Amino acid sequence: MIEQDTIRLLRECDAGIRMGISSIEDILPRVENDAFREKMSRCKAEHEKLEREVRRELDRYQDEGKAPSKMAQGMSAAKTGVMFAMDATDETAASLITDGCNMGVKSLNQYLNEYEAADERSKDIAKRLIHLEEQLATDIRAYL
Repeated sequence: MIEQDTIRLLRECDAGIRMGISSIEDILPRVENDAFREKMSRCKAEHEKLEREVRRELDRYQDEGKAPSKMAQGMSAAKTGVMFAMDATDETAASLITDGCNMGVKSLNQYLNEYEAADERSKDIAKRLIHLEEQLATDIRAYL
């Protein structure tokens, strides 16, 4: 049970990290404010660092990980396109990223509860990812 929950939690972290990186990459070129762009770039780098850590853990279990669902990626891209078509501002970018962070925090907390038998290392990764998402949402409030 511990191993199964550990792998499942790591997979969800993997999918969440990939989704976060993809979302930041979609929005980053549209951000005009230098300080905002820098905060997003730093957060992307932190996501990439966590992604490497998750990959190492999944490799220990000989698991391929989990990509975000095609539906989630498609809906995110569509929402980004529509929102920027209507209002291409840093406020729109901040709103989209904040929504994504909030969904990630909610999902990851649900997975922490669901996979409570996961090992402490994977739980720590999930908690650090939650903190990273919460911190980004806080850091970009000034651009809403």
